[in-house]
Amino acid sequence: MSESITGNAAHYFVDRHLDSTTADKAAFIESDGLKRSLSYRQLAEESGRMAALYAAQGIRSEERAAMLVLDQIEFPIIFWGSLKAGIVPIAVNTLLATDVYDTILRDSHASVLFVSQTLLPAVQPILENHAHLRAIFVIGDSSEHLDFNAELARCEARPALPTNPDASAFWLYSSGSTGQPKGVRHIHSSLKFTADTYGEQVLQIKEDDVVYSAAKFFFAYGLGNAMTFPMSVGATTVLLSGRPTPDIVLDIINTHNPSVFCGVPTLYAALIAHLNGGHATLDTQ
Repeated sequence: MSESITGNAAHYFVDRHLDSTTADKAAFIESDGLKRSLSYRQLAEESGRMAALYAAQGIRSEERAAMLVLDQIEFPIIFWGSLKAGIVPIAVNTLLATDVYDTILRDSHASVLFVSQTLLPAVQPILENHAHLRAIFVIGDSSEHLDFNAELARCEARPALPTNPDASAFWLYSSGSTGQPKGVRHIHSSLKFTADTYGEQVLQIKEDDVVYSAAKFFFAYGLGNAMTFPMSVGATTVLLSGRPTPDIVLDIINTHNPSVFCGVPTLYAALIAHLNGGHATLDTQ
């Protein structure tokens, strides 16, 4: 199959919206932290800057980019910008120990690391041990590494690279329950296939939906729920960078009124227990 722009998943999930009524609609809304929002048009622009950012650091197509990034606005910018540039992002679990991050960086041979400032202490002790890391970007304040947002702002947006649909798009790492975590390769076309099947046929997600997923981006479950499924139809996702405790989840439901809520059995049980304990109310109007 010949390479084309449409083979790049970023065309379908991001740039395609520039020619639709969803262009200026919020793709992502932060429920905590800075409480920012990002429209589909802004995402297309900012992710387009990533190619120039990679070029400035000498990062080439098919190299890996480790993402130790919370569920915040920068995550989709880095993820889709990497795909546009032909770089393979690796969404890393933000709850692991330092030695496990060391293993993942060694196994993936990531050339660049993006890390949320609050997570930097978890990897800082091991960064000098990875000679293949040529650039480290911090989302937030850091005097030791590159400032991601400042560096990105200096770049001019570039179009997505032509890509074979079967090319590697991103990696996720297994939980490591039977040993060390193992990298799992996902191809560009898989993202649309899952959106067309589960997102469209099971969830029946629509453009006017508001989605909140308690599962984080670094889980395959969360990546679909919070990113590819809503983005496939131009819906809006509510992001939470912190832990989805029952009181915080209930506040998100009451404040943002999500029409699609994705959780796990333990969270549903915790929500019921929290409500039965009289600690919170759920506005269902």
